[in-house]
Amino acid sequence: MIFDKAVAPKGTVQDWLNTRANSDGVAFVFPETNEHLTWQDLRDHARKMAEGLIGCGAKQGESIAIVHPNGKEGVLAVYAALYGGFRATMINLAAGPDAISYALEHSGAQFAFVHESQSSVIDQLAPAGMQVVNAEMLRDGQEIPPFTANQHALLMYTSGTTGRPKGVVHSHASLLAGGWTTAIAHDLSEDDRGFCVLPIYHINGLCVTMMGSLVSGGSLSMISKFSAGKFWEQADTSKVTWFSVVPTIISHLLHNDTNPSLAVTERLRFGRSASSALAVETQSAFEDRFKVPIVETMGLTETAAQILSNPLPPGTRKIGSPGIGYGNEVCILTPELTVAPANQEGEIAIRGPNVMLEYLHNPEATQQTFAGDWLRTGDLGRVDEDGYVFVTGRLKELIIKGGENIAPREIDEVLYSEPDIIEAAAFARPCKSYGETVEAAVAVKPGSTLSAEALLDLCQKRLGKFKSPDVIHFMSELPKGPSGKIQRLKLADLI
Repeated sequence: MIFDKAVAPKGTVQDWLNTRANSDGVAFVFPETNEHLTWQDLRDHARKMAEGLIGCGAKQGESIAIVHPNGKEGVLAVYAALYGGFRATMINLAAGPDAISYALEHSGAQFAFVHESQSSVIDQLAPAGMQVVNAEMLRDGQEIPPFTANQHALLMYTSGTTGRPKGVVHSHASLLAGGWTTAIAHDLSEDDRGFCVLPIYHINGLCVTMMGSLVSGGSLSMISKFSAGKFWEQADTSKVTWFSVVPTIISHLLHNDTNPSLAVTERLRFGRSASSALAVETQSAFEDRFKVPIVETMGLTETAAQILSNPLPPGTRKIGSPGIGYGNEVCILTPELTVAPANQEGEIAIRGPNVMLEYLHNPEATQQTFAGDWLRTGDLGRVDEDGYVFVTGRLKELIIKGGENIAPREIDEVLYSEPDIIEAAAFARPCKSYGETVEAAVAVKPGSTLSAEALLDLCQKRLGKFKSPDVIHFMSELPKGPSGKIQRLKLADLI
């Protein structure tokens, strides 16, 4: 397998890992534990674990749940599932118990790799019959049958406007293509070492950094959790040449007293920002202080992360735009689902080798998401004469907090479970730290003594703190359209 900037990767993750293992180059370093994995080590461990899963009765194409934070064990679990032809099913550790339980049940996972820190959670939420396994248990293996690039490789759940998470399915081909779009946009090579600070159960952490390094032949430094106070030291220790973050992290670094050494700034080629718009002031302040260029990008779970990127310096970066397409095509669709001319606003759509196969067990949602071979992103925007995309709004009502998608309907349903609630709607509030934060508005029965504290406590118990509103607003009546539907997007302006 050879990295070709002009052609999307062929074969499977197994094929690419076997090729990388022919060298004794380093694949991963873990600065917190002073451990590392060579490509050969990674291949050998992944193969043995995959053979062990076959020996336990796991079937190719079925889900293997991976309940891990960033770290050596999590990396091995992901690659074991991919190497064996299983569907690596990433469980979002930031999701509430309802979402985790749903993902485990909906995916049909019979086996799960579970980090010790998550054992008690899984003990409570695992469906009947699901078996927790680890590397030590997978000793008696069987030969791995062959499989193709079109076979299911990744299942990752993303919030939708209906409240229930949707299971995005990627093949080996589209998963590798996700790493390839990153590699060609950022000119990655075997000499590069990325810095993975975003969780691998997020599409950015998994595809941009892990698959980007696999395809390009470079290496990756991975830490368990982002720390503003340790970021630059860890970047120095592990000698990274690029990093991928979200605007929240950029903001935290700016508000921290630590600074990179001259050696770090000279080594770093660029930093990459994704998930939500990066404020012009924030980008300028970061580059002025740290002397590291920030490249703004855009990606989706449905596209194995990256779809757009600004060029690397000295290429033209248009501030306020997530850039142009690399390895895929972008267009603007009219309401009639035809391609709009330059500078006309419409729905941003993507097509290319990195586009998902389907939403698992949801053919209706899959059909609605595609217009022919164009994937509809749900975002409004325009394309200028140079091909740069400018996002102008969102058709979908997703709240994007710190790079994580939160479905407002999910919060609505929890609020409506309180009998005194007449109307409820969660909405986004712009936030410099998280991009967006969650708030909610409610209308209650006359004479109700229901408090905001009680509702916040209810949400946190049901959804977890991350998804829960920061503030509950009480209104006599929520704004509605002609049909009586609550106009969620007006709330931030009214309150």
